[in-house]
Amino acid sequence: MRAYQDFREFLSVLDEERQLLRITEQVSFEPDLAAAACALTRYTDAGPAVLFNRIAGCTNAQVVMNVHGSWANHALALGMKKDAPLRDQFSEFVRHFKQYPGEIERVATAPWQEVVVDKDVNLYELMPLFRLNRGDGGYYIDKACTISRDPNDWDNDDVENVGVYRLQVKGPNRLGIQTVPQHDVAIHLAHAEERGEDLPVAITIGNEPIITLMAATPMLYNQLEYKMAAVMQGKTYRVVRTPKGLDVPWGSEYVLEGRVISRLREPEGPFGEFPGYYSGCHQYPVVEIDRVSHRKDPIYDTVYVGRPWTELDFLQAMTTSVPLFVQLNTMFPEVVAVNALYTHGLVVIVSTRTRYGGFAKAVGMSVLTTPHGLGYAKIVIVVDADVDPFDLNQVMWAMSVRVNPAGDVSVLPNMSVNLLDPAGQPGGVVHKMIIDATTPIAPDIRGDYGQILDAPEGIEAWRQKITTLVNNLKK
Repeated sequence: MRAYQDFREFLSVLDEERQLLRITEQVSFEPDLAAAACALTRYTDAGPAVLFNRIAGCTNAQVVMNVHGSWANHALALGMKKDAPLRDQFSEFVRHFKQYPGEIERVATAPWQEVVVDKDVNLYELMPLFRLNRGDGGYYIDKACTISRDPNDWDNDDVENVGVYRLQVKGPNRLGIQTVPQHDVAIHLAHAEERGEDLPVAITIGNEPIITLMAATPMLYNQLEYKMAAVMQGKTYRVVRTPKGLDVPWGSEYVLEGRVISRLREPEGPFGEFPGYYSGCHQYPVVEIDRVSHRKDPIYDTVYVGRPWTELDFLQAMTTSVPLFVQLNTMFPEVVAVNALYTHGLVVIVSTRTRYGGFAKAVGMSVLTTPHGLGYAKIVIVVDADVDPFDLNQVMWAMSVRVNPAGDVSVLPNMSVNLLDPAGQPGGVVHKMIIDATTPIAPDIRGDYGQILDAPEGIEAWRQKITTLVNNLKK
């Protein structure tokens, strides 16, 4: 892994690797920025980040989008070569994830302290705000890290939380924050409100790439994202403690400090969300910002969210798959790999060896009890170890020939799901399904599975030869 000290160092690496596209012509906030970011993942395979430095009416920042928006950029964030295969990125992520915890290092100063505004905070003047989709209920800050602590265990670093939550700009110093019950910040807020207190928060924008990935990862409640970032990077993770006692990344572009107001809810939304639908309007808490710090020439990082695939799907892909794998593999060493790449893991594909008949269903049930599964996993497909869960051709083959709906499909009624899933009825509740696409073994003797076809000899040598010939054709 490579340790990026700040957001700008990663942008420099993307530039060197030809994964940063600079737009030099003048553009408009709407619709150009969101349209460009959407087009990058919808119509191209390269998926470079895109930097806008000539936006009509914008004098307070540059805007960059799609920073995590390709497997090449994801590999570079992990310190790997940009052409690293998907399965290798999964394995590297898992290897470091299992080394938790690393160490944090608190320092006193950081580049984001160059400009401080602590009176008459006006986010409209300080940041380049714009809508991402035409039906959004306002401007959203959607790629920030929100930091909070459990007021019932304030001095315990391990229950500090760094999470990515959408933030609707509702006024010059006022934000709406989405706090669904599955999120750690919702636990912190509940504890604060039980005490009759506001919840201090810090919001950071333009973060180095690993902490953004960790903040999007459904880790255990007592696992600190900074300590996970430390093991992912192979060195201590630098943070700065704010006056209110929260740790924020050293390498951010903006730091907003404020508090979630106790027991206040206001309408929030609609917002074009990751399932590909507008999320509607809900009563969510409100944040008041009383201090903003930023670099003199800040770079504003944001993510286009819409119908998959977008940058958000890359951002949430391995960060969902890897913790699921580690949690399952701890209980079931037979589990080989987990693919939760699709729509934030509403569909999860698990590859496993089987010990006995019915084993696959037990694995599927366990997926639904993980921190991620409780709020997202809706359809779990379990395949044999000889099926690569990241190769949908293989998965569909297993679904086609190893599933008998009469006994291989289990439906579990009225289970919890994130409110953003439009299939919920009522919202936040769905039936969930486990599909056993593994080969039956004793005592399950259903079906007629004889000798499986093998591949011809010499296939690997021919694969390499054909790859070379195809590459020569492109020259």
